[in-house]
Amino acid sequence: MKKLVLIDGNNVVYRAFFALPLLSNNQGMYTNAVYGFTMMLMKVIEEEKPTHLLVAFDAGKTTFRHETYKEYKGGRQKTPPELSQQFPLVHELLDAMTIQRYELDNYEADDIVGTLARKASNDGFDVRIVTGDKDYLQLVDEGVRVSLIRKGITDTVDYDVDKVKERYAINPHEVIDLKGLMGDASDNIPGVPGVGEKTAIKLLKQFGTIEGVYAHVDEVTGKKLKEKLETNKDQALLSKKIATIDKDAPVELTIDSCSYSHEFTDRLKDLFRELGFQSLLNKLEVPDPDGHASETAAISVQTVTEFTAEQLVSPSALVVQMLDENYHYAAITGFAISNEAGTFFMETEQAIKDECFRRWLEDPEMKKVLLDSKKAEVALKWRGIKLQGIAFDVRLATYLIDTSEAGQDLALLATKRGISNIETDDVFYGKGAKRKIPEGEAQAQHLGRKASALLQLEPKLIQELIENKQKELLFELELPLARVLARMEYTGIKASSETLKAMGEELDRTLDVIEHDIYAMAGVTFNINSPKQLGEILFEKLQLPPVKKTKTGYSTAADVLEKLRGRHEVIGKILDFRQLGKLKSTYVEGLLKVIHPETGRVHTCYNQALTQTGRLSSTDPNLQNIPIRLEEGRKIRKAFLPSEAGWQIFSADYSQIELRVLAHIADDDNLKQAFIEDMDIHTKTAMDVFGVEKDEVTSLMRRHAKAVNFGIIYGISDYGLSQNLGITRKDAAHFIEKYLQSYPGVHRYMENIVRQAKTDGYVTTLLNRRRYLPDINSRNFNSRSFAERTAMNTPIQGSAADVIKKAMINMDQRLKDEKLEARMLLQVHDELIFEVPEQELEVMNQIVPDVMEHAIKLSVPLKVESSYGPTWYDAK
Repeated sequence: MKKLVLIDGNNVVYRAFFALPLLSNNQGMYTNAVYGFTMMLMKVIEEEKPTHLLVAFDAGKTTFRHETYKEYKGGRQKTPPELSQQFPLVHELLDAMTIQRYELDNYEADDIVGTLARKASNDGFDVRIVTGDKDYLQLVDEGVRVSLIRKGITDTVDYDVDKVKERYAINPHEVIDLKGLMGDASDNIPGVPGVGEKTAIKLLKQFGTIEGVYAHVDEVTGKKLKEKLETNKDQALLSKKIATIDKDAPVELTIDSCSYSHEFTDRLKDLFRELGFQSLLNKLEVPDPDGHASETAAISVQTVTEFTAEQLVSPSALVVQMLDENYHYAAITGFAISNEAGTFFMETEQAIKDECFRRWLEDPEMKKVLLDSKKAEVALKWRGIKLQGIAFDVRLATYLIDTSEAGQDLALLATKRGISNIETDDVFYGKGAKRKIPEGEAQAQHLGRKASALLQLEPKLIQELIENKQKELLFELELPLARVLARMEYTGIKASSETLKAMGEELDRTLDVIEHDIYAMAGVTFNINSPKQLGEILFEKLQLPPVKKTKTGYSTAADVLEKLRGRHEVIGKILDFRQLGKLKSTYVEGLLKVIHPETGRVHTCYNQALTQTGRLSSTDPNLQNIPIRLEEGRKIRKAFLPSEAGWQIFSADYSQIELRVLAHIADDDNLKQAFIEDMDIHTKTAMDVFGVEKDEVTSLMRRHAKAVNFGIIYGISDYGLSQNLGITRKDAAHFIEKYLQSYPGVHRYMENIVRQAKTDGYVTTLLNRRRYLPDINSRNFNSRSFAERTAMNTPIQGSAADVIKKAMINMDQRLKDEKLEARMLLQVHDELIFEVPEQELEVMNQIVPDVMEHAIKLSVPLKVESSYGPTWYDAK
């Protein structure tokens, strides 16, 4: 039988873009929408085996519907440029697959599909329509099915006439009446305000059509409903007209021209290679350029109740599955291993009790490959198991190869490298409230496939690391650091709930005073946290000039209020009220919630494979963002103290590490000499920029010089500097010009690194950490400018991150070598925090700066300042 598949191109491409992370190939070209669309397309071809196939696209933003209703689809957000640039690639893909595509001026894809579906059905074709748009259900008929994409890009529900009736209790052709009554916010179709799906279906079951409803409107029960219908009659009929798909559009294409041969051309294979779609190449049974065959064979997973020595060999891939992000508290849902003996799954409680398995986990000679080794190590440590023998970490490896892969599910990492027999955890377990563990053998198969994928990924990723000259970065820096971070996380830092509660009470008293001051200044009481009420007070009652308006009224965002500071004394009070309120809710109350009930400590989770620059970040809680510029924020640190009596909190902080790294990378003689002579760098810059002697540098000059010093690191513009310092752009441009004249090596570095990035598409740090810059050659000025600033900053900030990471590894080893009791607890930006017995303070004062200052050899000295006290607050 002849079968025609019609695909709503725009809808599916949009869904693919938002369903998948923002992937790009090695040329910096965005590919996630193309990849998702292709996966769907190949799945449909495989399932349906169509004799005819067409993908329909919208021809433009304006259609015949806009002539009837100008606001049609009004309010839709602008298409992201990252998506727009993928549509030509989708068109190229379809041409390479010899699949017909079509668009028609003044009409939408659904009109093309509706017209061809009617023609083909009349000619005896079996017709299947693929879309995520429920409007298409009106086309369902005998011989015409709609496969509605439910979630993601491949999960669909087939609707025939009976299925539509089952779901909506109406006939398919009545879907347009349903739309006419209830409207459609996504297309800005108004419908009858206040009439939802249930009410509309009830009316249609009673009266058949919208016209039937209005012919018998007097019979409608409910006074309010009747009034709504009568008031909005024209709008309802207009909505139905707009929602109706045109089945008689002037489509010049014939059904025969949509015939499909199922041929995968060499052009398609080349395009897949160019886009980096190795897993899709494998589905075509095409070896990759290195001759490796497809690796999508089914995995045999054996569920065991106890492990044997023959099954626990080295090397093995290990999956320790958890569903919660905070692995300190997460339940382990199962274990899987894969090695030369096979692939095995074991339930959690059985695995924890299995002595043979526990010994294997703790055996340093048994090499193990994991997705996230730190996460598994910490989770097992909470259960009394010391995980050892970690030989490879897929998460860290892929992060180093391309930071855009940070946090991606194993299935996506594997699929990109030709291993495609695995689902994402979100698809398998569900998300949010729907997240659950499937019953039966399903989880065993899923985790087994994950373990098998890990085992296959290791050699592939090692080869990529070698090609990127990053093998040492993984094995000598990131992997050892993961072990250090695991110990720090498990140790945690003691937090005093009494101190935090007292701070909360003190903040409450301060907030009460500020609140009453605001009411007195405003002359009326109101809800300070309500943007609407606050806007009315500021811009209507107090007559302050409105800076910005939103759809809901006046903007009272922080940047708006900052611009009004000084115009009225109430502004400063409101900003203080917000800042202290956030301090109380986020940090005081937030920290109280995360103190472990058994240890009395806060156990943060360090994100080692997240930031684009290589710096660590922390979550649950974030201890790096305590706002220390505000004294009330600094006081939060008083709640952190040693866990042992007679111990102190010891802090060691790099001084101006990024500027020192800049001096080294830029090889600027003037800047290097300033650090070698241990000059105050901001005073030195002020002397050069303002042309004055050291004793003539004022505090204002130094402040301006400091802003330029740190601004240069981030590629600051004259506009940005003028905003920071409250000066004219002309003066700011003059400062930057004088700075670059004073430090010509920095100027050369800035020009050279951008030039190199435009050629290579990426920049690197001192230790070969890599960051890709897909917009570095963009035609869009703003996108290109941001990429250029990033190119200047990343080698500096990323190298500073490398330095402190190396220092942490060396410091951890030094503590062991010296047999000290002191413990490394936290890393906060350029600062390391320890808890130290009083008798070890003297030796720590010597070895910590020594280790940190010699972590990596630069052409300028690194400088560390250390101090200690009874709390973290006192240690600074």
